[in-house]
Amino acid sequence: MVLFDSHCHLQDPRLASLLPEALRAASLSGIRHWMTNGTRETDWPAVATLAQTFPGIRPSFGLHPWFQKERSPEWLSALTQRLLQFPSAGIGETGLDRWMPLYDLEDQQSVLFEHLQLAHQLQRPLSVHCLRAWNELQSFFRKNPPPPRGFLLHSYAAPPEMTPFWIRAGAYFSLSPAQLAPNKSRQRAAFSLIPLDRLLIETDAPDMPPPASLNRHPLLSPDSTPLNHPLHLHLCLQALASDRHLPPEQLAEILLQNALRLFGPELQTPPA
Repeated sequence: MVLFDSHCHLQDPRLASLLPEALRAASLSGIRHWMTNGTRETDWPAVATLAQTFPGIRPSFGLHPWFQKERSPEWLSALTQRLLQFPSAGIGETGLDRWMPLYDLEDQQSVLFEHLQLAHQLQRPLSVHCLRAWNELQSFFRKNPPPPRGFLLHSYAAPPEMTPFWIRAGAYFSLSPAQLAPNKSRQRAAFSLIPLDRLLIETDAPDMPPPASLNRHPLLSPDSTPLNHPLHLHLCLQALASDRHLPPEQLAEILLQNALRLFGPELQTPPA
């Protein structure tokens, strides 16, 4: 059984000293692919280095809404160069966010549009973040054609009635460990509406840990901050397999093929 973590942030400095052992344990459990998403220009080099160092780590480069105000005037050129350097890289994490303080939705839409244009031009998959902005994101994709390679709605949490729109738009949908909490039951129910060939799983590690009752792999940063362990990807597989009444091994193969369809086969990364 081989698993693909469709969205995580293994370049996060909180994981630096813990990452080799965490990846070794995850690999031994069958997790062999990690789509590692950059969030700002300053962490793109770390994403690139990980992809060149650890087999199975795949890079994705983008500007997260939380950090877009930090971007340089040359950010788009720098992003394009990163993507050209890594032919198998995805684009993102990018998106819309009305949960953050002092959000500027117009600026977020402008940045998202530039990411989308690159996804079209370079034929790359797009990883999309959305918090409390689902109506705005839907309006954006009504006006702008989605990328031909497809796009991921990570930690999918839109109102269930919106799910048919996203299916028609060509989206893939990933479940994260935090969505297994009892108060997230409505979010999890939306996954029952999604065709099997559009399902994915993710950890969003080191963030989005599972509820305490399911936290089988406690992980602490050097300053004792609780972190989400990459091994918690198995919780998402087990939850979806239970919901779909499928053996975990059968669903794992379906999810792997879905991820390879969206993100592409593994290509050789440039040397460090």
